[in-house]
Amino acid sequence: MTKTTKMRRGGPPGSGPASGRVEKRERPRQAPVPAKDARPKAVAERNAPLKQERAAPAAPERPLMTRTGDTPAERIPVILENQSSAGFRLIDSGAGEKLEQYGDYRVVRPEAQALWQRSLPARHWEHVDAVFTGDTDEDGMGRWRFPKGALGETWPMQLLDVDFHGRFTSFRHVGVFPEQQVHWDWMRQEIEKAKRPVKVLNLFGYTGVASLIAAAAGAEVTHVDASKKAIGWGRENQALARLDKAPIRWICDDAMKFIAREERRGNRYDIILTDPPKFGRGPNGEVWHLFDHLPLMLDIGRELLSDKALGFVLTAYSIRASFYSIHELMRETMRGAGGVVESGELIIRESGLDGSEKGRALSTSLFSRWVPA
Repeated sequence: MTKTTKMRRGGPPGSGPASGRVEKRERPRQAPVPAKDARPKAVAERNAPLKQERAAPAAPERPLMTRTGDTPAERIPVILENQSSAGFRLIDSGAGEKLEQYGDYRVVRPEAQALWQRSLPARHWEHVDAVFTGDTDEDGMGRWRFPKGALGETWPMQLLDVDFHGRFTSFRHVGVFPEQQVHWDWMRQEIEKAKRPVKVLNLFGYTGVASLIAAAAGAEVTHVDASKKAIGWGRENQALARLDKAPIRWICDDAMKFIAREERRGNRYDIILTDPPKFGRGPNGEVWHLFDHLPLMLDIGRELLSDKALGFVLTAYSIRASFYSIHELMRETMRGAGGVVESGELIIRESGLDGSEKGRALSTSLFSRWVPA
């Protein structure tokens, strides 16, 4: 469900995603903003062993483009709400934790934004399959406790008709970020409506659920993640989803280095999804800081959009910033391209024990999405 409050026009649209640039200027340096993570990105897990390593030299950076023309129209704020399903639902939350249902398993995990009291009695929080314990820091390691008996590392799940593995990891994550379903469903519909070959680029793709949903809808997908382990999990999910022959390129690489090469090669995509962490490391120790590198990532991403692009989606977690920060960045990035930039928050709403209630909303992340007019 999408709720909007207002829409403002930025002027007449340009000729397409590649229009409206005339020269290059030096990229301004931005100071990192200190933050207390609100919701961690799984890259913390896959990059943790590299924390003590010396950072590899950064990829050569090109200047940001100077773009002309009007900024796209805007639709703000937009609240995208994840709907409960048989595959996932938020049952209850409060006292710094959340009670979730993932397939057959009921799980308790920390949630710093759940400042209120729990709605359900304690017995429902105690009669669960798995509880994450240990380090309460968002990027900290911990362990899983299994009150009903030991469970395997993985279990079967399904979202948007695609099968994959849920997975207990040492950083409290479970192999999927279900709040992203609203973006995945939008993407699936756009691919199916296009009635033509569609190319999707999924940056920071993690275990590949979004890539599989795109491929199942008929797209040709390029999936990029810096973690060999995550790429391996993605391939396992591809087999489980019976999409072995689907056109998915699984690429273990630093996202910035990869898109810089793609720009030089002249490759183009119809949909770009980017889900960057606040901080991360590439496979060779490359350092990623969102506040330093996001402007250039979006700028290059703009150059990778095809003339018939369907959308450019950014999700941001664990940062101390308003959605306006990424909203205005996206509008400046897409200056002269026409279309609309819609930005706001992704939320998950409590649905109770049977999935039928309409409870409190839990904010999970910020997003900004450009779509053509």
